[in-house]
Amino acid sequence: MLGFGKKEEKKPKYNGWDIQNRLFWTEGWGSMALAILAALTIRWLLLEAYVIPSGSMFPSLLKNDHIFVNKMTYGIRAPFSEKWMVKFREPERGEVIVFKYPKEMSTFFIKRIVGVPGDKVKFENGVLFINDKPQEKVVPQSSRDFDFLREDDFKSEGGYQDTKANYVHFTENLESANGRTVSHSILMRKGDILGFPGDGEWVVPEDSLFVMGDNRYNSHDSRFWGFVPQKNLLGKASFIWLTCDEMLPVISMICNPLTIRWTRLFNTVQQ
Repeated sequence: MLGFGKKEEKKPKYNGWDIQNRLFWTEGWGSMALAILAALTIRWLLLEAYVIPSGSMFPSLLKNDHIFVNKMTYGIRAPFSEKWMVKFREPERGEVIVFKYPKEMSTFFIKRIVGVPGDKVKFENGVLFINDKPQEKVVPQSSRDFDFLREDDFKSEGGYQDTKANYVHFTENLESANGRTVSHSILMRKGDILGFPGDGEWVVPEDSLFVMGDNRYNSHDSRFWGFVPQKNLLGKASFIWLTCDEMLPVISMICNPLTIRWTRLFNTVQQ
C-alpha cells in the first residue's frame, strides 16, 4: 500500500546577487567583499607589512626581514591621502620609520630618526652630533648583534663583495627629545674615514625629519638627499614577523622556508 507523505516545500532559489539574503553575506560575494574591506581597513588604519630590501639598517634590520609597521602611532590619515585626519603625537629621535622617499614617492624607505624640527645635526668623522652634543658610542659587551651577520650580507647591490672584517659594531646612545636614551646597534667602517661624502651639518626645518641608516657608511639617507617631510611618514616599525637568508628563486617575494632565521622571529625593532 502506497503512503502519502507531506508534500515537500520547495526552497526559493538563492540569487547570488541578492544582498537582502543572509547567504549573500555569509557564503556569497558579500562575504568576500567584507573580507577585502577588513583587510584594506587594517592596512590603512592599523598594520602594514614590508620587506627590508637592503643592508642599510644593519645590524638592527637585515635584508629579507619581514616587518609590521604600526600605522596608528602618530595619527590617522585620510585614505589614499597624505593629510592627517587626527594626529596623536610627533615622531621622536631614535624611532625607526617607514616613509615615502621624497625623490620618488612610489618608493618606500626605512631609516632611523636622528633629527626632529629645530635640531642641528652634524656627522663628522663617524661621530653624530645633535645640537652640538656628540652622541655616545660604546663597544657592546656582547657581540651577538653582530656575529650572526654573514659575509654574503656585505655584498652590495652592484655585486661588490665587501667583508665583515672591515666593520666594527657599536651601541649608540641616542638622546630623544623627551630625555629618553635610545640604545641601538650601528655599524661603522674601520680605517681612515676623513672626508667621507656623508659628512656635513644640517638644521632640520619645521614639519621635517632627518633620518639615517644604522649601517652608517652604506646608507642612502638624509645626508645625501635631504629631509623627510612629515607628510611622507607611513608609520613606525614594530616587529619582525618573518625573516630568511634567501627568497625563493621563482617567487622572489616569498621566503625560502629552508633558510628561515628562527631566532629573529617576533623580535621587536630596536628603538
